Amino acid sequence: MDLIDAIRAIDKPHEDDVLNRLYTPWGEKLDRNNVLKEYPRPQFQRNSYYNLNGEWEYAIVPQESGESMPAQMDGNILVPFSPEAILSGVERRLEPYQFLWYKKSLPTLTRKKTDSRFLLHFGAVDQFAEVFINSVSIGNHKGGYLPFTLDITEYLNYSDDKLSTLDNILAVKVSDTSDSSYHSRGKQTLKRGGMYYSAQSGIWQTVWIEEVPDTYIRELRIRPEDDLRTVSIEVSTNKPSRVTVRIPGKELVKSPSSSDSYDTTFTGDFSFSSDTYPSIGEDHSAISPSYYHFIFKLDNPHLWSPEDPYLYPLQISTAEDHVDSYFAMRYYSIEKDSLGISRFCLNHTPYFLMGVLDQGYWPDGLYTAPSDEALIFDIKEMKRLHFNMMRKHIKIEAARWYYHCDRLGMIVWQDMVSGGSSYAKPVVSYLPTLFPGMFGRMPDGPSTYKAFSRSSAEGRKEWLKEMQNTIRHLYNVPSIATWVLFNEGWGQFNAASATIMARELDDTRPIDQASGWFDEGSGNYRSVHNYFRPLAVEHDKNGRAFVISEYGGFTLHIDGHSSVDRVYGYKKYDTLDQLGVAYYNLINGSIKPLITEGLAGAVYTQVSDVEEEVNGLMTYDRRITKINPDLDPSLSQNINNALNKL
Repeated sequence: MDLIDAIRAIDKPHEDDVLNRLYTPWGEKLDRNNVLKEYPRPQFQRNSYYNLNGEWEYAIVPQESGESMPAQMDGNILVPFSPEAILSGVERRLEPYQFLWYKKSLPTLTRKKTDSRFLLHFGAVDQFAEVFINSVSIGNHKGGYLPFTLDITEYLNYSDDKLSTLDNILAVKVSDTSDSSYHSRGKQTLKRGGMYYSAQSGIWQTVWIEEVPDTYIRELRIRPEDDLRTVSIEVSTNKPSRVTVRIPGKELVKSPSSSDSYDTTFTGDFSFSSDTYPSIGEDHSAISPSYYHFIFKLDNPHLWSPEDPYLYPLQISTAEDHVDSYFAMRYYSIEKDSLGISRFCLNHTPYFLMGVLDQGYWPDGLYTAPSDEALIFDIKEMKRLHFNMMRKHIKIEAARWYYHCDRLGMIVWQDMVSGGSSYAKPVVSYLPTLFPGMFGRMPDGPSTYKAFSRSSAEGRKEWLKEMQNTIRHLYNVPSIATWVLFNEGWGQFNAASATIMARELDDTRPIDQASGWFDEGSGNYRSVHNYFRPLAVEHDKNGRAFVISEYGGFTLHIDGHSSVDRVYGYKKYDTLDQLGVAYYNLINGSIKPLITEGLAGAVYTQVSDVEEEVNGLMTYDRRITKINPDLDPSLSQNINNALNKL
């Protein structure tokens, strides 16, 4: 073990730092009149789309000042950038004792029929949101990472013919406890430093409205089966309806009288989830939905892979509603190779996961990428560096990021967002890092709830609900290959039972129950983090696949491209050449030889620098890639050849 490097990597808060004003190329050129206008939900797309991103009014007020919107607003904020972000134009932090108010005059909306509905969508609001139309509270949502939808039809003012809306005001009241409570917050902290980053709050994904008919399509559930030629598609409508589903060369129709109309594996409607509490006079979202089950058999299916990311178009129609979507034929599993070693398999073939850790932070937008092109750049650049998997770390990304992974061919490991009260770092970080065999095996049941910062029963219940809703929300994403439930013991509890719960929702993907340490013996992987010891394969007594789910973390600070002069990481280098040689030796000398020994995947830390954590393959502003991909242009092929010999 490199004990000196391990001691240097103990993170400390540096909340008094003033961060350098870094801009990405896309943030620097941002058109404030044209912010993230792309359709936000590519796997569920309608023609009706009113984007509400842009200039809103805002105010930050003490919570004791009352529950009403202040008469005087503080200024303008550029939605969907949080007020802490440079691109918002505000650059103020929302404190746990404050409310953040948003206000916007809605554009005139013209609908096709007087019984059409208007649905208001929020991609994500951190952390608690109450929504108002014309000063009337219409719903609340808790949780800073998942989308929610409200039917606002009954609260809008209309013209005499009821076809056009007139003079409507949308307001949102937000509060955010950040890491001062047990709610899920990921890497956010009020005392930033080391591996924890600046807290952000408020609206941070696209806000939009769509018109739907009185009877409309609510949700889809797409399940490619393990025979690699069958796809099961379930459709939910808000009222009974005739439903048509089309894929290339095939069409099926179901009606409410079909024998399997209500044969569903939906375990709850996500879009109008129980985390949102609408108070609508005639609550159309509360009408018991109808379900329709379609099964297609494909002739000569075109299978999806990172090397050939083929997507099938999918169309769903009712009498008046139409949704465009897509799916991929692919299957993820853990299977034994010819030597009896458990391997990650894509389409029943061993496939080595050359992964990279992705925090999803931007210097100018924090949680919000400055443009769609910025999201695409990160994925393409990691592919150029020979990675075929990105582990989305402790964050749920905007839907368009997953879409780009689907179409560009990037496998995704999706972390659940961590929560819990203040972490006991010696217990969950320092000692397990130094002595995993001794301190990384503590059970996570009731006797250790306090040690794992999970004393709150309400907090445990909330995390389980968010875990379920995360799986529901992202279930259809072709590129997601693994659910990662807990990371390094941050707010971990009852991981074995959480694994059972996750598998009941989705039995088509492997589960990494506990990434790092505090493994409870279930899930599909033995998943370890190793930054300071020689890399090696551990053969799991339960026959699970072995992955090094974090390693590397090589640091290089580049002047003019970092948030601070301080350096945080796991092994420091002074020049690009030194870093390149060390990285080449790590991949070729340590990772590749372990593949034949049983290594199923490895996740290098990380995509980019974030604040003082300068262990990225790119600088935080995405202007410099520190590693030359031509150091080993045959890397991917060499890995595939090694697996093909098994």
